[in-house]
Amino acid sequence: MKPRILSVNSIKPGYEAALKAYGAEPVCCMYPEISTDYDGLLLCGGVDMHPSHYGQENTGCDKIDTVRDENDLALAKAFIAAGKPILGICRGHQILNVIFGGTLIQHLSTTEDHKAPGDQIHNVTAVGETYLSRAYGEHFAVNSFHHQAVDKLGEGLRATLTCDSDGIVEAFEHETLPIIGVQWHPERMTLDFAREDTVDGKVVFEYFIDLCRKQK
Repeated sequence: MKPRILSVNSIKPGYEAALKAYGAEPVCCMYPEISTDYDGLLLCGGVDMHPSHYGQENTGCDKIDTVRDENDLALAKAFIAAGKPILGICRGHQILNVIFGGTLIQHLSTTEDHKAPGDQIHNVTAVGETYLSRAYGEHFAVNSFHHQAVDKLGEGLRATLTCDSDGIVEAFEHETLPIIGVQWHPERMTLDFAREDTVDGKVVFEYFIDLCRKQK
């Protein structure tokens, strides 16, 4: 039986297509009810998180959806309490970092601004042995479509990938919980969106779905 995964996002076909293609049953909704009646949670990309959630004034955030902030935070905390898997992509990666006490860089001038058309490609380096290094090796290329990033890493999270050009944390895993985050967009690096200048993003989804399958 396929794991049911709650995907918190607007109508973005890449997320749903990847979950379906790699063995999950996605349930997609932007503002779902707070429920853990799923095998896993996917927190997708989107607008900036309000910096008050990590104790800062707004000095560089752009569009903010406070309702989604509260919903994403409540959902993630519920899944964490239940010990269920969570994958955070871009904004979701940042949400998870904040939940564990981390902070964000509100505007990252060293990356292409998120308003720029199309993904930018950059090189990254794996830190330690993880599902990413086992699949991709130590050095590889990913996409980029963000202007915020992890600043202080949250408690219990360990960096598993860093950007070669600026050292930004591009991926992390929790030390004991089934929680992973990536700053890049694997859903735009696989299936119909696969590209020759990056690795295939399917590895992230396959690993996450396998974590969710173990919940059944």
